[in-house]
This record gives sequence, structure tokens and C-alpha cells, in this order.
Amino acid sequence: MPGVGLNNVVKAYGSTVIIPDLSLDIRESEFVVIVGPSGCGKSTTLRMVAGLESVSAGTIHIRDRDVTYAAPKARDIAMVFQSYALYPHMDVAGNMSFALRLAGTPRAEIDQRVKRAAEMLELTDYLDRKPKDLSGGQRQRVAMGRSIVRDAYVFLFDEPLSNLDAKLRSTMRTELAILHKKLDRTMIYVTHDQIEAMTMADRIVIMDQGIIQQVGSPRDVYTAPKNRFVAGFIGSPSMNFLDGELHGSGSKLEVHGQGFKIPVSKRMQITANAAKDRRVTLGMRPEHFAATANKDGKYAALNLDVDVAEYIGSSQFLAASLGGQPITATVDVGPDAEPMGSGQYFFDTNRMYLFDRASGEAL
Repeated sequence: MPGVGLNNVVKAYGSTVIIPDLSLDIRESEFVVIVGPSGCGKSTTLRMVAGLESVSAGTIHIRDRDVTYAAPKARDIAMVFQSYALYPHMDVAGNMSFALRLAGTPRAEIDQRVKRAAEMLELTDYLDRKPKDLSGGQRQRVAMGRSIVRDAYVFLFDEPLSNLDAKLRSTMRTELAILHKKLDRTMIYVTHDQIEAMTMADRIVIMDQGIIQQVGSPRDVYTAPKNRFVAGFIGSPSMNFLDGELHGSGSKLEVHGQGFKIPVSKRMQITANAAKDRRVTLGMRPEHFAATANKDGKYAALNLDVDVAEYIGSSQFLAASLGGQPITATVDVGPDAEPMGSGQYFFDTNRMYLFDRASGEAL
């Protein structure tokens, strides 16, 4: 099928296996973000798709064509790197058109493609400027424009926003999402920043130690993580994990741990009751805590010892402990509230997660 396919791809350097066995199908015109911690194999995967790294085993297909051993220039791809890699002696137009000029593209077509890319990226007024006269965001746009003018089938992005400040990264994320809609091309984007993944992707591929942990939409990987690694990696601040044991049965099932007893939510009761091992890990996202309980009785009261309360506008971030175990909470209290202190807080039990303590798999 059209798109990009990796089939049982293995990458090893001598006896060191970086990617043991990876299979992934990316649909045509899809925006897929590969995310994971440093060293998980995400950039290596991207470079194998680009042809910059050879595969040790397996096959890679782009647009129904086996490109496993094809040269990068024969793969119909364009790549944007973390480094802008612009030629300092060329102006913006020269940098954007360089590959086309090398390929012997007619001058009229080059001008047309550069003009179209410049309009998309709002660079029309900067075509005669040198890279040293541009801001970081503008330089990154030029790097993207250099890829866009090639009109490739697949666009590959290797952490292109990591050199930008936080505000500019946010702006560029939006621009990239808009660019994807305009170009309607297959895009594969690699990052260690889960916020970038959540805000841009049609689907997210989460990797750890060369293995795909989960593939799904941003909503899927946030609301239904398959294991503890995914649950802890997706979400900011990270999910809290507390060891506990299941007690009771049926609708009376509870998780007991050091300093807490929390009833198992209805949506978790069937799978939790069927669990062979009563030892579990309870997952609680910081944003699912509240300063007061609602009226439907789905909140569990917990006594938190608050060490630090950080003011972040309409909410406060609490660094606290529960039964001597560290825990974080983000509590919506309004912009005029005094710093929150130790006391009773409430967790939405409908938002609880349970993981097998031994395997880390979600119940």
C-alpha cells in the first residue's frame, strides 16, 4: 500500500543490536511522530528510512517500492535536520534552490517552486537576505523551504525545533501542522519532546530501547497507555506511580498502599478482578487531583504532605508526599488563591490506571 512501510527491520553495529525487530506502516499523507527518550532508536529509524543508515535485516518500502538498498536520492524523500545547515554565503533563495540547481531543474521551474515555498513559510520578504541576518525561527523555515521545493513524497524531520526557545517552538509547531495540511504529504517527525508529539501527530509511535511500545492517536496513548513506560512518558507532569495491592472483590475492590485506600473505578473492575497477581502499580496523573470533591462521589480523599506549592496562574503545582512516597499534583484553584498547604486533596477515581507490578503492562 502507498506510504512508508518498515518490515521486521533490524539495526545492529557488530554484536550490539540497536533495533531488534521493528515493523511499522505509515499511511500516505499521514503525520507520524516517533517519540522516546534519548538512545531509544528513533533517529536511527528515521535515518534508515532516509537511506543514511543501512539496515541489518528486514525491508523498507516507500510508495509501493522496495527502497531497502536504494540511495537516498532515489527514495523521493526530503529531510530537515536539527541543525539548519544553511550555506552562509548564499541568500535565502539560493539556499532553498540549491538542490534544484544541482539537479539541472529549469530556471523558470526553480523560481516558481521557491516562490511557492516562500509564500507558504512567510519568507517572501527575506529571499535576498543571508542566514546571518535571520532569526532562529526564520533559519529553520529556510531549512524547511529547502525541502519543500523538492516536492518529495515523504518529508523526514529529525528534531528540527530543539534549537529554538520555548515560545518559538510553540509557534513553529503550529506552522508545521498547517504546512502538513497545505502540502498533503507523508511526514515522519522524530522528537524526544512529548508535547510536540501530542500537538502535531495524527499518530504517535512511542519507542524504548529500539522497541515500539505503542502506536496510536494522541488521545489513545494518553487515555489508554498499554504499559507503565508509555503512561509515564506521555503527559506533563509525568504520571505518579504508587505500589499497592488489590483487596476485596466485585464492586468492593480497592487498592491499598502505603498511606492510601482507593476504590477501583467501575471501568477497571472487570479487568482488576480478573488479575492473577494482586500486586499492582497505581497510576495517577497530577492533573486529576482537585482541592475539593465533586458531588457525584467519584473522588477519593487523600492526605498529602505538601513540600512546595508552585504558582502557575490559575492552578498550583504541588510537590508533595503520600504515606512517605513522593507525589505531584496540579490543582486548579484560581489565580488569587493563597499557596496550598498540607491537607486533604481529592483524586478522580474514574481517571485511575492499574499496571501489573511485575510486567508493567496495563490491566
